[in-house]
Amino acid sequence: MIGPTLEKILLISAGAILGANARYWIGDWSAQKWGAAFPFGTVLINMTGSFLIGLFLTLATERFMIDPRWRLLIAVGFLGAYTTFSTFSFESFSLINRGQWLLGVLNALGSTLVGILAVSLGVLVAKNLL
Repeated sequence: MIGPTLEKILLISAGAILGANARYWIGDWSAQKWGAAFPFGTVLINMTGSFLIGLFLTLATERFMIDPRWRLLIAVGFLGAYTTFSTFSFESFSLINRGQWLLGVLNALGSTLVGILAVSLGVLVAKNLL
């Protein structure tokens, strides 16, 4: 069967529920602890998510060869909902690690700059709709 199976959908969904809630609670906790003037929670979430995806995917694919369903639950579901920055960081690292420096740097800088431009465009469109 091409496409996701019910089992895959359920694994990703279960991880995503946990990841989204973890993101909310950590963001709320950090705002209470350090204030909301700077997005400390987002920085904390992005850094911990990046660390966790690097740790998990390396262990899962190079050290322990775990069941691929764990990758769906943890990397795609949990960390995907916790922060997509972790996936972006891992993909940029993987390109650089494979010797594709130009592609890795282009992905890192391009995604960041294009992301900021896309947010700006979204804000501009929303403001002009009202």
